Amino acid sequence: MKLKPLQEKTLPSLLKRTITNFPDRPALGYAGEKPTTYKEMGEKVSRVASYLRESGVEAGDRVAILSENSPNWPVAYFGITSLKAVAVPILNDFHPSEIHHIIRHSGACALFVSEKLYHKVEEFDLRSLNAVILTDNLSVVSPDWSKDRVRKLYAEGSRELRRIKHMALQKFGISSVNVAEDEPASIIYTSGTTGHSKGVVLTHRNIVSNAMSLENVVQVDETERLLSILPLPHVYECTVGLVMPMMIGAAVYYVSKPPTAPVLLPALKQVRPTVMLSVPLIIEKMHKGRIMPEIQKNRAIRTAYKIPAIRKMIHRKAGRKMMKTFGGALRIFAIGGASIAPEVEEFMEEAGFPYAVGYGLTETAPMAAAANVGETRLYSVGKPMPGVEVRIDYDRNNHDGSAENGENSAASITRKKMDDGEILVRGPNVMKGYFNDPELTAETITEDGWLRTGDLGAFDKDGYLYIRGRLKNMILGPSGENIYPEGIESVLHRSDYVLESIVYKQNNRLVARVHLNYEKLDEEFEEKGLSQAEIRSFIKKLLVDIRNETNASVASFAKLAEVYEQAEPFEKTPTQKIKRYLYVSDD
Repeated sequence: MKLKPLQEKTLPSLLKRTITNFPDRPALGYAGEKPTTYKEMGEKVSRVASYLRESGVEAGDRVAILSENSPNWPVAYFGITSLKAVAVPILNDFHPSEIHHIIRHSGACALFVSEKLYHKVEEFDLRSLNAVILTDNLSVVSPDWSKDRVRKLYAEGSRELRRIKHMALQKFGISSVNVAEDEPASIIYTSGTTGHSKGVVLTHRNIVSNAMSLENVVQVDETERLLSILPLPHVYECTVGLVMPMMIGAAVYYVSKPPTAPVLLPALKQVRPTVMLSVPLIIEKMHKGRIMPEIQKNRAIRTAYKIPAIRKMIHRKAGRKMMKTFGGALRIFAIGGASIAPEVEEFMEEAGFPYAVGYGLTETAPMAAAANVGETRLYSVGKPMPGVEVRIDYDRNNHDGSAENGENSAASITRKKMDDGEILVRGPNVMKGYFNDPELTAETITEDGWLRTGDLGAFDKDGYLYIRGRLKNMILGPSGENIYPEGIESVLHRSDYVLESIVYKQNNRLVARVHLNYEKLDEEFEEKGLSQAEIRSFIKKLLVDIRNETNASVASFAKLAEVYEQAEPFEKTPTQKIKRYLYVSDD
């Protein structure tokens, strides 16, 4: 169904249009349960906004959300923003002290929190807030209640927990407040670190224009079903996995427990999603943990796999199995948040798996570049989003490569080797700035509106963007060469024994630290009946072999001097990126 253009690029305007056009279509629900319709969602949003207003929340006030993904998370989000207040989504994995800091730093005056996460704010002075609301059932919590009392009352369904829907409050219309496009809609903290918080201020225009741009990249409509597995406080899931489907009248389903395999597999069968969002780690684990072991365990298949034509046949068969695992109706599997391991992307392409790629940051709301299914190019993140400009800052040399809407001066780059530089982005999706930090905002956004991403990249002659790595991670080689650790790490990951790695400079030498596939190793050790001494010897030799195999595939100036074992998994951010600073000391 073709919808009339939005009168205003705001979240209330977007939701109102959808409710008008698709009142009885499914909107939000848990996998396996009856979903809420858009009309019902609109009523919930109105009641939430009404209660917040009755509680003294005014335009411009910040309201925090600390909750697992659930059908009431979007209700809280749209309820806050329809009141002209500002949503502050908080990642669940943050430590309580980080969460307390974000609530204080943002100046939040109200809080939506789930029963399971209530313990993280129990020590915070909740009496300083106008309202505390459980997302589980939209009940009001008294600020002096302990987590045990909240848990008990929630389990009992006690009348002490006053549900917003039963309160005699004046119904608040979604359009009751005139929200301007350039007013803040959300503040997203990319880190909870108390020492230096970065709250990214995104306006209604930032978020809605980005969702609208996506409509021009992927062909979607109200019949889509999405299964949400990424955290909603992450802007990728919030804009692409929530706001975009809400804009077109599609249905979004959640799982009531963390999306582990035993939870996810039945949910996939129940929902049969047509669209899913993922980070590379999920598909990479599936490739290394399930697909490749199946291929490697059969000697005949393992031998035949080396022949390209047969390898493609094997990949096609594996792709069909994957499609069945994902419910059999998947049209778009959108991957973002980090670079995809080359061998995994090669597999998906040959398997005919319907993957799409994208690139962006929290500061770009998030999408800056993307490619739809069938339009991807190996190792690229696609072309600039419609209406968004992307260019490369070559810094010391004066070349200028830029792209707008995928057509650009990138086509004029005719040098044999693509030049790398910092990726700059400009457009309606670029953040308003960092909350209460004008200095950092000025450092990040140029006077003429270009956002410095801190990422290194290059365009090919057709305007496809390629990410080289982070500017701050780049290592200078012995003769001034630019060494991108991410590139060497992708080579390390070709080994069946390597699950995670980081490459860094130590004592003027290039070294790597790897977390091995201990499940695979344990099976081999048990099969061979190795002693502890033999196991230690095996791992020592394995690390040398991994170094030698990697060095055979990289430039002379990028060869590794040593590969160390990282026995425990690397500590990661909530978006599953390794916290490099914990393992790399200044050299």
